[in-house]
Amino acid sequence: MQTLYAYSLSEDKHIKDFEKALFKSVEEVNEMYIWTLNLLDEVAEYVVIDAESRAAKYLPTEKDRMLTTKLNSNTFIESLRQNRDYLELVKKYKVSWDFDPEIVRSVFAKLKDSDTYLEYLQQEDRSIAAEKDIIKYIFKKIILKSVDIEQVFEEKFINWPVDKEVLKAMVAKTFKNFSSENPTHNKLADLTPNWDEDSEFISNLFKTTIRYADEYHKMIAEKTKNWEADRIALMDTILMRMAISEMLNFPSIPVKVTINEYIELSKTFSTLKSNTFINGILDKILADLTKQGRIHKSGRGLKDE
Repeated sequence: MQTLYAYSLSEDKHIKDFEKALFKSVEEVNEMYIWTLNLLDEVAEYVVIDAESRAAKYLPTEKDRMLTTKLNSNTFIESLRQNRDYLELVKKYKVSWDFDPEIVRSVFAKLKDSDTYLEYLQQEDRSIAAEKDIIKYIFKKIILKSVDIEQVFEEKFINWPVDKEVLKAMVAKTFKNFSSENPTHNKLADLTPNWDEDSEFISNLFKTTIRYADEYHKMIAEKTKNWEADRIALMDTILMRMAISEMLNFPSIPVKVTINEYIELSKTFSTLKSNTFINGILDKILADLTKQGRIHKSGRGLKDE
């Protein structure tokens, strides 16, 4: 949707360039995921630096004596550090928080002051199931709530506000995947379970929406004759074109799913009343296409209709 919006506003109509940018934005979700895992890794390692600082104190406090380097050998973190895919992707994306050491230090500072962390240090169970809890806490209660980290991700990844939800799902899947005491059995989360199929869908939806833009625009125009052209938001037009493209060119996607998905997108990305407007126009277009016999849906759980 965002790439089609950029394409519509650009004088450059080289589809290949925009398709390349589209797939780059998808790749950035995975890159964001690796940056997040690496931040958890770096925070765990920071306990060693913190311990050295406390060891230099002339009169260590009772809390100083409680703060061990246990987190650096956390079973989940150790399994992550031994994951070949993780190590390769860290290298591929050139992930390093050295550009802003304060980020890691600030996360650990908040962690160190929490009762949850002190309880973890006293916990004897070193199984990966038990050790994951403190890492979940760092991610959910500190990293996701940090304004500084939010700013870093917004600067590095243009689609952060939207992709943030996907990131949460991927990290949650990682916690679920990392359940074996044998590090070789623990797998990173995949952005999609079937990339070959999904990448083909991404490319086809993008290209067909552009290829048949004029035809779809006429369908929309026929149903919006009482609307002045400049009153229809460009985003609404793009969303409706994409929906029509799915209805006509993707037989395995139910019509109701298509319409519901684009109504939900309009609530986030378009105007206040766009969802009602888009729903009404798409229902009328669907009725025409159904009468013309142009809607064909087939596949698991679907009948041609």
